[in-house]
Amino acid sequence: MGKGLNSLMGGADAEVAGAAAPDASLPLSSILPNKGQPRKNFDEDALEELTDSIRQNGVLQPILVRKKGQKYEIVAGERRYQAAKRAGLEEIPVVIREISDNDVFKLALIENLQRADLDPIEEAQGFRTLIKQTGMTQAELGQALSKSRPAIANSLRLLDLPVEVQEMMAQRLLTAGHARAILAVPSEEGRIKLAQKVVEDGLTVRQTENLAPLFSDMNREPPRRQPTPQSYKRAARQLRLALDTNVKVKRLRNKNKIEIEFGTEEDLARLVEQLSKISMTDGE
Repeated sequence: MGKGLNSLMGGADAEVAGAAAPDASLPLSSILPNKGQPRKNFDEDALEELTDSIRQNGVLQPILVRKKGQKYEIVAGERRYQAAKRAGLEEIPVVIREISDNDVFKLALIENLQRADLDPIEEAQGFRTLIKQTGMTQAELGQALSKSRPAIANSLRLLDLPVEVQEMMAQRLLTAGHARAILAVPSEEGRIKLAQKVVEDGLTVRQTENLAPLFSDMNREPPRRQPTPQSYKRAARQLRLALDTNVKVKRLRNKNKIEIEFGTEEDLARLVEQLSKISMTDGE
């Protein structure tokens, strides 16, 4: 499988570099978009720039197609096809190849990877589809695409993000670095809230990493408070009567405490005097 993919990459290299001479010019009406195109989002500004260039200079690099019934299906060059339609062209130069259904997706993915056209989610979805189609391991896929196995694994982990967060990445509001920090939050709700804060506040990856533990704790149930023993309540009541001020006897973080309230320095002096008298009485 790896060798087959490497041979496909050679074809994609030639297509991307524009080394292949066109076999023909076909009417745009005879060309079908690739429904399995891994790239789902096209940058509108970049597409408009390409459209302007094609209006002035034509399509300088042919698209790669295969025969599909009475028409031709795009294998690589979807963006040039879309821009040519916008520019009002009637024909486009093509390279025609016999390519299997399985290999169509691989070539389209490789072309986009080499152009760095895919957002991180599209790339991860492409890797997942390739693994399912070819049965390759992550290591084998990484070798075929000149990527490390951890890089493939980290990319695939992005698909564990909630759909809302994946959409933010597709809109390029979050980077892959942000996403890896968000994945440290175990709950889906926490991941969504952290992602929203990153976008709203424009946080860096480091700031996101520092915030992740706080969002990890947000859904944990608070520890149940132990009921105050009746003996504590009786002691607090007796002390309130003896000292004529509010007194609390409680357990806090496994420690027992007595809290005596006072208002002014005179109140404090009075309490100290009363407590001293109690101490002296106990000593007798």
